[in-house]
Amino acid sequence: MDSQERSSEEAEGAKERGLVYVWKAGSCSVTPERLLGLSGKTVLQAALGIHHGLLLTEGGEVYSFGKLPWRSGLEESCVNSPILENTLLGHRVITVAAGSFHNGAVTESGVVYMWGNNSAGQCAVANQPCVPEPQLVSICDSETSPLISVRILQLACGEEHTLALSLSREIWAWGSGCQLGLITTTFPVTKPQKVEHLAGRVVLQIACGAHHSLALVQCLPVQEMKPIPERCNHCSQPLITMTDKEDHVIISDSHCCPLGVALSDNPPENHVLCPSSETLEGKSVTGGPSDDSQKPPVEEQRLVGLESDGPSVLSSNDGQEGSGISSPGNILFPDKKEVKEYLIGLSDHSLNENLDKNICTEPEQPSQEDQLSACIPGPPGPSTSTLNSLVASCASAVGVRVAATYEAGALSLKKVMNFYGTSSSEPGSQSGSRSPGPEALRDSREEQVRLESMQGKKSSSLVDIREEESEGGSRRLSLPGLLSQVSPRLLRKVGRAKMRTVALTPTYSGEADALLPSLRTEVWSWGKGKEGQLGHGDVLPRLQPLCVKSLDGKEVIHLSAGGHHSLALTAKSQVYSWGSNVSGQLGHLNSPTTVPRLAKVCGDGVWSTAAGLDYSLFLADEKDFQPGLYYSGQETIENNLNENSCTKSPVLLLACSKIGYISNVIAGGDNCLVLVDKNVMGYIASLHELASTERRFYFKLSEIKSQVLRPLLGLDNLGNANTIQLLQEMASRFSKLCYLIGQHGASLSSFLHGVKEARSLAILKHSSLFLDSYTEYCTSVTNFLVMGGFMLLAKPAIDFLSKNHELLQKLSEKNEENLQLLEVLNALFFMPFGRLHNYARTLLKLATCFEVASPEYQKLQDSSSCYESLAVQLSRKIKEAEYTLGFWKTFPGKMTDSLRKPERRLICESSNRGLSLQHAGRFSVNWFILFNDALVHAQFSTHHIFPLSTLWVEALSEEAGNVNGLKITTPEEQFVLVSSTPQEKTKWLRAISQAVDQALRGTSDIILYGAGGNVPRQEPPISRSAKYTFYKDPRFKDAVYDGRWLSGKPHGRGIIKWADGRMYSGTFRTGLEDGYGEYRVPNKALNKDDHYVGYWKEGKMCGHGVYSYATGEVYEGCFQDNMRHGHGLLRSGKLTSSSPSMFIGQWIMDKKSGYGVFDDITRGEKYMGMWQDDLCQGNGVVVTQFGLYYEGAFSTNKMMGTGILLSEDDTVYEGEFSDNWTLSGKGTLTLPNGDYIEGLFSGEWGSGIKITGTYFKPTLYENEKDKPKALQTGHFIRRKLGILAVSPDEKWKAVFEECWNQLGCESPGQGDRWKAWDNIAVALTTNRRQHKDSPELLSRSHTQTLESLEFIPQHIGAFTLEKYENIKKYLIKACDTPLHPLGKLVETLVAVYRMTYVGVGANRRLLQEAVREIKSYLKRIFQLVRFLFPDLPEEGSTIPFVELQTKGRRSFCSGKSDSRSESPEPGYVVTSFGLLLPVLLPRLYPPLFMLYALDNEREEDIYWECVLRLNKQTDLALLSFLGVQAKFWPGTVSILGESRKVSSNTKDACFASAVECLQQISTTFTPADKLKVIQQTFEEISQSVLETLQEDFLWSMDDLFPVFLYVVLRARIRNLGSEVHLIEDLMDPYLQHGEQGIMFTTLKACYYQIQHEKLT
Repeated sequence: MDSQERSSEEAEGAKERGLVYVWKAGSCSVTPERLLGLSGKTVLQAALGIHHGLLLTEGGEVYSFGKLPWRSGLEESCVNSPILENTLLGHRVITVAAGSFHNGAVTESGVVYMWGNNSAGQCAVANQPCVPEPQLVSICDSETSPLISVRILQLACGEEHTLALSLSREIWAWGSGCQLGLITTTFPVTKPQKVEHLAGRVVLQIACGAHHSLALVQCLPVQEMKPIPERCNHCSQPLITMTDKEDHVIISDSHCCPLGVALSDNPPENHVLCPSSETLEGKSVTGGPSDDSQKPPVEEQRLVGLESDGPSVLSSNDGQEGSGISSPGNILFPDKKEVKEYLIGLSDHSLNENLDKNICTEPEQPSQEDQLSACIPGPPGPSTSTLNSLVASCASAVGVRVAATYEAGALSLKKVMNFYGTSSSEPGSQSGSRSPGPEALRDSREEQVRLESMQGKKSSSLVDIREEESEGGSRRLSLPGLLSQVSPRLLRKVGRAKMRTVALTPTYSGEADALLPSLRTEVWSWGKGKEGQLGHGDVLPRLQPLCVKSLDGKEVIHLSAGGHHSLALTAKSQVYSWGSNVSGQLGHLNSPTTVPRLAKVCGDGVWSTAAGLDYSLFLADEKDFQPGLYYSGQETIENNLNENSCTKSPVLLLACSKIGYISNVIAGGDNCLVLVDKNVMGYIASLHELASTERRFYFKLSEIKSQVLRPLLGLDNLGNANTIQLLQEMASRFSKLCYLIGQHGASLSSFLHGVKEARSLAILKHSSLFLDSYTEYCTSVTNFLVMGGFMLLAKPAIDFLSKNHELLQKLSEKNEENLQLLEVLNALFFMPFGRLHNYARTLLKLATCFEVASPEYQKLQDSSSCYESLAVQLSRKIKEAEYTLGFWKTFPGKMTDSLRKPERRLICESSNRGLSLQHAGRFSVNWFILFNDALVHAQFSTHHIFPLSTLWVEALSEEAGNVNGLKITTPEEQFVLVSSTPQEKTKWLRAISQAVDQALRGTSDIILYGAGGNVPRQEPPISRSAKYTFYKDPRFKDAVYDGRWLSGKPHGRGIIKWADGRMYSGTFRTGLEDGYGEYRVPNKALNKDDHYVGYWKEGKMCGHGVYSYATGEVYEGCFQDNMRHGHGLLRSGKLTSSSPSMFIGQWIMDKKSGYGVFDDITRGEKYMGMWQDDLCQGNGVVVTQFGLYYEGAFSTNKMMGTGILLSEDDTVYEGEFSDNWTLSGKGTLTLPNGDYIEGLFSGEWGSGIKITGTYFKPTLYENEKDKPKALQTGHFIRRKLGILAVSPDEKWKAVFEECWNQLGCESPGQGDRWKAWDNIAVALTTNRRQHKDSPELLSRSHTQTLESLEFIPQHIGAFTLEKYENIKKYLIKACDTPLHPLGKLVETLVAVYRMTYVGVGANRRLLQEAVREIKSYLKRIFQLVRFLFPDLPEEGSTIPFVELQTKGRRSFCSGKSDSRSESPEPGYVVTSFGLLLPVLLPRLYPPLFMLYALDNEREEDIYWECVLRLNKQTDLALLSFLGVQAKFWPGTVSILGESRKVSSNTKDACFASAVECLQQISTTFTPADKLKVIQQTFEEISQSVLETLQEDFLWSMDDLFPVFLYVVLRARIRNLGSEVHLIEDLMDPYLQHGEQGIMFTTLKACYYQIQHEKLT
């Protein structure tokens, strides 16, 4: 047995971490004993109750020891070696807690187990006095549906209650007593409930005393300053009144709204609700356990109309506004008199008079208002002023008023300052004279409480009693009872100081707060307060959490609650304690205190505390970094057991220092316990050293901040605004760094409590936070230094120095006698950088504790070198700054002011005559100074600055005689510098190159972590991005360019903005706009911009573009040399003064010249013809919306010369014109009936015309032969028209020329074919690249088309049909995308065609023109295609078929033959029609077909009438009527798939398939397709007849025609005439005599036959 025990002891001894030592509480001379029996397991956490304890080991197992009365069999005995809690095995517990007599544990998954004494429901089990084994507690949020179980992070147990902190940072409570913070009076609470009062706030930690609870809560984010309203929201009276007396101003902010308070869930920011009231019995009703329905009478609420920026901010929880103000039963003092009488007992009469004034300041208030409930005085501390104690005692009752007026000084000033619009800053630090309190880093929490009433939600504060003596004096600016009387001068002074202080409100980075413990915390307490353990300055209980105001801004990071006292540990390693002090457990001599006070612990700062039943333990840093444990509490004297004394101040327990490095202290009832680590390989010692030095460092930084920086910011005459801004920036970066160090200290403290894994150290995990903060601070402090900031500070701060000499010496750690202020300030503000070396050293020390191969070693090693290289780099930056400062001191004054900038650093300068300007005059002085952002060329009194980002430097070659020359290129200058020696040359070349490179990268601030800081530099790039303002270039003067550069010239994408508002954004080439770009020119008169988007060449608009004029006109087309030149479309919008119109056609040098179409929308006329110099000149055609048609000569915009004029009713005039629509001279007028007049005409068409001439009546001619030709009107008109119009080949020449140019040809057909293909490829890729930036412009199919177009069809060997098909496919694809030159051409042609023949242009007279135009397009495009594909045979030649011909050709009835083989020799005929119509016609079809329909309107009406009539007959009747031979009549027909006999009343069933087939003619576009449809119809007819006859036969035309006529009638094609004429006009000429030609002739014959059918 012994041997076994011994071996287990040895095993335990071998462990180095988490050793447990226990000793009896109540004495200073202790001998800690090792707790054995854990079989070598590392203990991570422990908890103590009154007589028992819990241990949590590394594997997540829980052990109990001590008296365990709830365990069966162990009720009486005391267990000395720990017992394993088997119930929890396998649950992996992460934290444990012990109450006085009960226990709790939380598992990895956030589940809570409770066991132990349950007399008050503290184990959350109903009706069971004791829970022997750990039992699961279910915590569910009833607000969510379905119910979600709440995951718990931390537990805290008191005597009769338990609190749990959830993952979502909310508190859940169960057990009994007001310390639960729940709105209930029925105890015990056995179902965990949420503490609603803190819902929505982030709770960081909870602690339970015997009967009170504490919570550490993160401050709400600082709200932006809301402007304070000048008038009350309700009664519209001014909120602040100012009365001007001769020598001072009285400012009163005591407006109280007679209308009461708006009752809303979110009180407006200028009203704060809910003062709470207490009763004598000690049951407090903070906000009362009432619900929303129970509103107090309005009378009671009036007093709540206090401004929310008084420090005594009160706010409601949810909507229970002031329901506790004086609910019946709470009124203890019926009137003012009694309050006064009661107060007389407290103090002397003078105070009473003050109070009198105080209470009676506003006589108009109803007296009921002052019937406030209970005043319970808290025992005043010895040093508090009587006033303070008065306020303290009265606060909870009369609090609202008194506290407000008590604070009136600070308050009114504050308001007035806000009134004058200065930015928010912390109160109290307003005047520089403020005695620096221990709270250097106050967050703007107070500010925000004032402004926001804590967002009007769920958080409240009863009264704000400022209990620190340090603050009382400086804050009260006048007698508390009076309205504040502030002299205007003081006001001004305070205002000034305040503007500066703003910088010190630390700029917390959200990132750091998310990764490290927050220091912006508040302490909230609730429960029984009899001993003052709540810290609110009274001994009242609180039912709901309440903020301990005096700990605001103290950066509390940990709370401990003992039996009847509380401890708060701050980031600055100070401890505030309050509550019972019977045994001296508060660590200071003051009798019990109801307000937190500093405990006086020796050592170098406390970093862990524990509060026991009636004692406290403090773990503090000692000199050698080994923690020392201090005890404060009962002191039992050994020899005389009856005499008990208290420790005067915390005592060091020496015995504990011998056992090792203490990481955790736990206090309970009987016992104290510590967890100890052995220092193996120095690992633990290094960690403690890191933590300890970091905490001391934070304390130091805080001191500098509060004792030096804040007073400095408060000084007057700190120089110009610039310096002040730099100082503020430095201060705010300092604050930020300081805050981060504080957070890091706190995080290291909690790190030491935990597992201590090196890899989870914050300086490793979040190194970038530290590196960035140090770098930022370095930047701002060096900027301040360069601007001579420290020298400027020296003067105003001189008296500050003399007063605080010792302090400064202590802080700067310099001991010389006659210390220069400058040196002190330098030492203080550059001190933080030394810390980086310490980090690096400590990390290296830690690394040596690991194997070299381990990842930890690697990580620590890397981080160490990171911090080291940052330290080196920052020291280099500081040296640079000092060098620069030295330079400014010697530099001539005038230039200094203009050149000196905070970020500017000197690199080198040529004062040693090392560098001179080539060809400089003999007496000229040229001084070159290289800064990190510019090269300055200084002469006698002038200097020129060349920014480095647009500076290029190159060494000149030796042979040109330029010995040691450097060529400097800037956008507008080029000069050569000659250096005295080759070494100088190399030095300057290297310096300039590096500086340029750095300026371009912006790397001066960015550290390449771990790169050793010394990166080899390459040459700065020749091509770069930069911003530049031109100063003399004639075109770009004063313009700002931002974009890409190449060797001193804008090149690539960029934006240039001129001073007059012009702007170009696009591509540049060697300094000029070139490529695609957008250009805006402001039009001052119209207050709009001219806007051009398109292509440029050498600084001018050239190529395709869209120009939108400010007048509303838009030109879209080609440009050349900034002028409209080539094909273009000009739209004049509705907005212009002139009428809306549209011109499309050719432009030459900004003028309309060549062929063009002008659509005058207001006059309803369209001109199609030739132009010259913006005027109609040459032949042209005009059509009007009233059907007039003119064709002939124009001169200077008028119809002049010979022409033909046609009116809608076919009246024709042919002859001379002198003006628009004005006849003048010889001519012939032909009337619709054929009569005509020859002679001299004069007059305007439409009004009377004078005629001198001869009238002919053609009916007089008997025989046809003599009839003049002119009289067959229709044919005559058709023949005459078009002669005087522009010939089709002359039209749209510019469009085709543009296409040829794109292919690289000067004139059509002249050029290199391969160059053309290259140009196509270039056009496609550049267009694609342009669209790549905005892929949404290209559909997927479009992208595929573009990809397939990249392959050029290849032709080797004989030209075959297959190759022809390939070319056809290529053309179809090319015409599908406007990015291809051919596609662009087709798109433009379609646009111009539609422009011409739509609208007014849809005139039947234009049909022939339209058809000729299409034929001309075909001819000209075919020329282009043959240029690109030279193998393509010319128009009309044949491609031979490769395969053998079928021998005997069957007749077409069999449908087997190929229509193509009709040409004289077998083969496929190549024509422009066949190749290009499929591409072109579908796009042009609508306007073209419209013209056919208009032209054939009359014929088609007659035809349609016949069709409708004949279709009324049944099938058989119609067949017999048309004379179809009976043998061809179908006997049976299939209707809906079933076969039926044809009866006499069958309709629309015979030859149905052929009818259906013919109807498809309307759905096709090209004549070739339409002909195929006709051919198929014939085949269908033959098929039907074959089925009927069941024998082979050959058609004769006499048999076939009637059958086909039947099919045509039944097909009911409305525009058959148009279809027929379209096919006739555009079919391939070679088809006319083939099989399809004959079939077409048959269809045409049917059409005419139907018109002339005699319907008998």
